Amino acid sequence: MSDSENGKPENGTPEPEEPQTEAKAAADEAKAKAAAAAKAKAQQDDAEKEPWEKDPVVPELAEADGDPLVKELVSEYGESIQSAQSFAGDLVLEVGLSDIRDVCRSLKERHGYTLLVDICGAHFPQREPEQLEVIYIFYSLEQNRRVRLKVRVSEGVEVPSLTPVYAGANWPEREVYDMFGIRFSQHPDMTRILLWEGFNGHPLLKEFPLEGIDTGAAIYPEYYEESAGPVAGTGTGWKPPAPPAPGEPDGGDAGESETP
Repeated sequence: MSDSENGKPENGTPEPEEPQTEAKAAADEAKAKAAAAAKAKAQQDDAEKEPWEKDPVVPELAEADGDPLVKELVSEYGESIQSAQSFAGDLVLEVGLSDIRDVCRSLKERHGYTLLVDICGAHFPQREPEQLEVIYIFYSLEQNRRVRLKVRVSEGVEVPSLTPVYAGANWPEREVYDMFGIRFSQHPDMTRILLWEGFNGHPLLKEFPLEGIDTGAAIYPEYYEESAGPVAGTGTGWKPPAPPAPGEPDGGDAGESETP
């Protein structure tokens, strides 16, 4: 076997290795520094995490009666602050229905919770008589903290609107009404926002059928009055046209042939 077949030059002298250039050495050094910096930052971020961020276990609710904000609200509104708990550092307060607007105004004007994050609803059919619930989420930019308020509501009872305090409550309250049927008193436009007026039912209530209901009011106005929506189980009222009698035109375009 020849030297060329062994991968060696014919004269038997091994090929010289490619010398490492300064540019390659600098690149390797920069890569090593970047990896070390990323590792150090990851370790620092991990050390700064709260316990519930390190541990994937869901944090539990803890009593928060000793929280300074809770103490101030209790001194202002007494028994209207029905419970106070902490969840992952955020407060969760249950508030009486009659004082919800005043408590929210205090959060905004006295305690710095100027941002209304969201208003949403919940339905607990097994809880009588207050099956419904409205949840408010506020955020303080200065304190970097969230507060969640909950209000229990019986069916047919109106909740004071927050629009006089937070203008941004307008659309979220309309959505809660649309999806859960909870009305808000003194709201400037208490109408549906996702579905049309006259829609039968509120889709996020637990008894709303999973398969949905007939929603033909907007599609077939000739079968429904403008103010009346479809009724579950009655069908849309639409029926396919009867097939043409033998020898009669089927109403199709001239020149078209039927597909066999």
